[in-house]
Order: sequence, then structure tokens, then C-alpha cells
Amino acid sequence: MIYDILLVLYFVGCLVGLWFVFKKAGVAPWKALIPIYNIVVWIKICGKSWKWYIYFLIPAINIFTFLLLVVETAKVFHRYNFFEQTFAVIFPWCYLPILGLNKMQYHDPSNEEPHKVSELRDWMDAIVFALVAAVIIRGKVLEFYNIPSSSMEKSLLTGDYLLVSKLAYGPRMAMTPLAMPLVHNVMPLTNGQHESYLKWIKRPYHRFPGLGSVERMDAVVFNYPDGDTVCTAWQSNMSYHDLVRDMGRENVLNAKRLPVGNQMVENHIRVRPVDKRENFIKRCVGLPGDDIQIIDHKVYVNGKEMPFPTESQQTYDIQFTPGLNARKILDNMGISHEDYENALGIMMYEGGTQYRVPLTQQMALEMQSRPDVISVTEVTYDTTDLLSLFPHAQGYNWSVDNFGPVHIPAKGETLTLTLQTLPLYQRLIEVFEGNTLQVRDGKIYINGEESTTYTCKMDYYWMMGDNRHNSADSRYWGFVPEDHIVGKASLVVFSFDKDHHRVRWNRIFRKASQW
Repeated sequence: MIYDILLVLYFVGCLVGLWFVFKKAGVAPWKALIPIYNIVVWIKICGKSWKWYIYFLIPAINIFTFLLLVVETAKVFHRYNFFEQTFAVIFPWCYLPILGLNKMQYHDPSNEEPHKVSELRDWMDAIVFALVAAVIIRGKVLEFYNIPSSSMEKSLLTGDYLLVSKLAYGPRMAMTPLAMPLVHNVMPLTNGQHESYLKWIKRPYHRFPGLGSVERMDAVVFNYPDGDTVCTAWQSNMSYHDLVRDMGRENVLNAKRLPVGNQMVENHIRVRPVDKRENFIKRCVGLPGDDIQIIDHKVYVNGKEMPFPTESQQTYDIQFTPGLNARKILDNMGISHEDYENALGIMMYEGGTQYRVPLTQQMALEMQSRPDVISVTEVTYDTTDLLSLFPHAQGYNWSVDNFGPVHIPAKGETLTLTLQTLPLYQRLIEVFEGNTLQVRDGKIYINGEESTTYTCKMDYYWMMGDNRHNSADSRYWGFVPEDHIVGKASLVVFSFDKDHHRVRWNRIFRKASQW
């Protein structure tokens, strides 16, 4: 509620300021209250050209143009001080009323000589404007995101650069506002050991209305739900909670260095706020209120089988005719060098002769039709893994390909709690919604009171990668709360194939959420 009030005050403050600015400029002040027309009049008052009207029509650019126009308004009142103009850019809703209500006089720019400033001042102005506009655009409108892993292949490829729309689901207010601009959670050049933010101010979750809501099969960018606590040696490559289950809590907390690959890396334990957890991208397969189950790697939602995304991948064992150049064949089929190296590692470990690689259904059919291929066998992972798979508890004998059923909670829904169902919702209650939870003498206590039910405060989602056998997703860490949602992957703006060191021209301007 407080954020809605602040947003109203922002617009009201700007309109009130323009009312008095227009009046000082000899323009009927009521014109400041008419949308669009007030911008036309404002541009004219500041003596700007017709091009500024075009700038206001371009999404994201119009934010920068608005801030520049506030500065131009200061200039027609002969307010040239750098710090005052910086204040105007950051707090236009305060500055415009101050400008309109004080005794300073308006000067028609058509009768004025251009005010000259030093080259240093030019650079300072440009840096401030660019920085403020970039922070606003990145936080509230759109952001670029690089696909770092193969978990979404072949729908989205490693090396794809995506435009992520914050407006699609509504801009989320920064919960940790004291942070280095344009940096996510760690300082550059510190090897991930030093945070780029301060936790002195923490604000509650709030999201402004967006163009829509999360839909099934959207490619969604979100903050890593298991990233509330981080071992800096591993970051999100292996969650703190997985390390605790593997090594024991005391061993992890006391470890000054942890093994990463072939080296020991300095380690610190960090607790991160929601908006500073690592960004992940997966496909939303389950919405609030849905029931999810995976049977023989097929996903069922509310009892109905969900179609595979056209370019999703499953794992296959391929047996080639002896003596062939398997690497060249797999490379020509689009198998990444990383997947090929992983296949070699599996062959050495298991002592087999089959290449275990991810393929789309179309790739698998093409491989089966080759005369130099003996067999193509789809792999099913049906081994129970209590240590790695959600909810990490006895009684849930689930595997990657046979999982659930799981009910996805919705905001306002009342969940029935028993000792059997509690592992599914314990993290939701404690971490995501901030309650204390204890189990004593076979009874569940929430915030000190015995409870058999719990009413959810947020909506939750179920996310899965399209590369189903090579994706750390909701099968491993459970639900994604609505306050972790960052935005919708909308467009591939650039793509670079690191294996072959070339641009993938055919992927540029491809829709990122298509399936």
C-alpha cells in the first residue's frame, strides 16, 4: 500500500510542479493536467525540437527523455549548478514544485544565448543522466540476461543474450535499495567474495501492476529460491543447503576453503536478501493451485499430460559403428563440446561404449536413421535420491523422471499440515513467508501456536528446464515464490556460439518464450 501511495505522490508532485512552471512561463496552468498534451507544451516551454516528441514515444528511452526534460526545465530558470540538477534528476517530484513555487523567473530559451559549460561538466552530466536512467530502466523496464548454462537447450542456448521484460509481470520494487548501480550481488574483480549491496535498509515485497501475469510455459527469470544462504566458494553452482546435507552443517560453517574442481577456493557464508539472489531462467510448467506429477519423464498438470517444448531435450545412449569419428558426428548434430566431454567422462566411469548425450526428439529420430548408428536408447533416471531432490525427506521416494504428485500453493489457500506433508511446505512457511516453525511431541507449532493448517501469503510456481536431465530446477529446490519473480524472457537479441566462435545469426530476434 505504501508503494502505491508513493507512486501517486510521484505523479502528483510532478503535475503540481508543472502547474506552477507553466504559469511562470505564461502558459495556462490547466494544460499541465492533460496527459500527452502537457508533454507537448512542456517541450515547447523548454525550447526543444520536434525530435523530443519522438523520443517520448520510444519505451525506455522516454524515461531518459523525461529526466532530461526536468534538467532542461531547471536551465530555463537559470539553474545550472551540477548538484542541483542531479537532485532534479533523482527527485523530480520534489524539484519541480520547488522550482515552480519559489521566486525564480522563467527565461524564454528562444531569447537566450546557449549556456556554455566545461568539457568536464559535460561528461559529469552525461554520466549522471546515463546512470540514473540505466538504473531505472534496468530495475523497472527491461534487463539483458546471458544464458550461462545448457539447462534450457535447445530452446535457449548457452551464449544467448535475452531481453527480459520487467513490465510483463509488473516491476518489482527493490527490496535492498542500497546497492552499487548496475551490479547484481557481488563487486567486480573480487572473485565473488564481496557483496555489492548494504542491508541497512530492507523494504517489503511489492510489485506494481504489469502487462499480464506468469503463464504456463513462459520462460521466466527469477531469483534462485535456494540462494538465501550462499557459500561464496560455490555461489549458486551448488547450494549451501545441498552442501550441508552432503557434508554436515558444522563442517560447512567452519570450512575456510572448499574444493571447487581441482582447487581449493576461499569460502565465506553469506545470507542474501531475495532480490540479490542469483538469477535463474526456467520454463514455468506449474501455476498456483496446480497439481504436478512426473511419470516416466512426462509432466502431468492436474492429471493432463503436458506437451514437451518442441526443442526440449532428453538424454539418450548412442551406440556408433566401431571406428567412426563420433565427435565429428555429434558436433554436426549440434551436441556441445561440454556435453561431449561429459559423455566421455560417463564412458570412462561406467566402462561402456555408448555416448550419453542430450537430444531433442527430432535429433533422436535423425540419429536413429543414420546407417552408422547401431542404437539410440532413451535414458530414464528412476533412482531415488533423497539427498538431492525436493523435499529431501524420508517417505518421498522420488526420482528425476518419476516425481510427485506435488500441490503448488496459491495465495490465500489454506494448506492442511501433517508430519507427512510438512516437508513439502516447511521451507515455504519458514523462509519464504518468515514464520517460526517447530515440531514437538509429534505436533506442529507455527509462531508458537499449535497448527494443523497454514494459509499462504503468496502465489507459488513450479519451474523446469527444457533440458530435463541437465537442469537444476523445482525438482531439486521446490517452489518459486512470487516475490522471487524478476521478469519474462521476451527476445533473443544476440547469440554467440562459444564452441565454434561464431555468431548465431539465425537466433537473433527470436522470441525467447516460444516453445
